Amino acid sequence: MQTLTENNLVLQKTQELCQAILDQTTFRDIRLRIDTFLSDDAAKSAYQSLSEQGEQLQFKQQRGESLTPEEIAEFEKQRETFLSNPVARDFLDAQHEMHQVQESVGRYVSKTFELGRLPNPEDLHSGSCGSGCGCHH
Repeated sequence: MQTLTENNLVLQKTQELCQAILDQTTFRDIRLRIDTFLSDDAAKSAYQSLSEQGEQLQFKQQRGESLTPEEIAEFEKQRETFLSNPVARDFLDAQHEMHQVQESVGRYVSKTFELGRLPNPEDLHSGSCGSGCGCHH
């Protein structure tokens, strides 16, 4: 059982890691692109509409129904319109970049728990392709 002091040290180091992430220029750029998107009502509305349409089409397929060429064309048209907006495209790129940071930190911490030591670069690149992959390289 960890003592209060050990828990505080882990919390302190976690906060230092979070601050180091926040201090990165790339992270500030990611946040700026996300905030720009969040302040653009038209882009947010288009994103929500596209997401809802995608969910409806996916639900239809899960029920075993075929998608009509018109439904597919309408979805693709809406998707292309959304992606033609630089704010929207930057938002999606920023989301992807933020997810990569989260995955990297999570993979490092998980490997540390798994190995009982700090992982080296080879440890981080061996094994499965990622969370839930199941490929067991």
